Amino acid sequence: MDNRLTQAQLSQVIAEVEQLSQRREAELNREQVQQILQEVNLPEDLLDDALVQIRRRQALAVERRRNRWMAAGALAIVLGALATTTVFFQHRQGALAGVSTYQSRITLAQDNQDNLGAIDRQTSPKVFYRVTLKDAPLGEKLSLGCDWIDPRGQVAHQNRYQTRQIDKAVWQTHCFYQFNPASTAGTWTVQMSLGERILSKSPLLVK
Repeated sequence: MDNRLTQAQLSQVIAEVEQLSQRREAELNREQVQQILQEVNLPEDLLDDALVQIRRRQALAVERRRNRWMAAGALAIVLGALATTTVFFQHRQGALAGVSTYQSRITLAQDNQDNLGAIDRQTSPKVFYRVTLKDAPLGEKLSLGCDWIDPRGQVAHQNRYQTRQIDKAVWQTHCFYQFNPASTAGTWTVQMSLGERILSKSPLLVK
C-alpha cells in the first residue's frame, strides 16, 4: 500500500486530525460526568436513564428528519404525476378541439357515394350517416355519438360508440338507424357529436 501523500492530502489529514482532537477534548467520560453531577447535587444513579432518554430523543429526531424527507419525496412524485397528467389532459383536449368535419353524407346500407335527401319509411330502410373527419388526433380513440331527431324535436334514437385507434388525420366514420313504417313523417335531423360538441348535422326528409 502506498502511504505517500501529496501536500494537499497532508493538509486535509492535518485538518481532520485537528477536528477529531477537538471533538475528543469536548467529550466527557463517565467519571467526569459523575463528578459534575456530584458538584451540582444531582443523583448519579439517574445517569444511565438520562443517557437512554438522550439517545432516544436523538433517534427520534433522526427518524423525523427521515420521515420529512420521505414525505417531501412522495409529495414531489405526486406533484410530478399531477403535472404530467395535467399537461397530457390539456394536450388531449387541444387535439380534440381541433377535430372538424370534412364531409358528411346520408346513404343507404350500400354506399353509392350519394347523399340522400329523402327516404320512404314504408320500405323500412336502414340509413347510414357517413362522416369524414379531418385533423383527427393520431393514436387516439374518439368517443362519438349520433342523435336521430324526429320532426317534433325528440331524439328517436342515439348511437354511442368508440372508433378504432386513429391512424390517419382524415378519418371516416358512420352511424345508422333503422326506419320503419311507424316512424314519424317529416324532416328529421341527424347530428354527430364529439363529447358535447356537435361536429356535423344533416336534414333528412322521411316520407
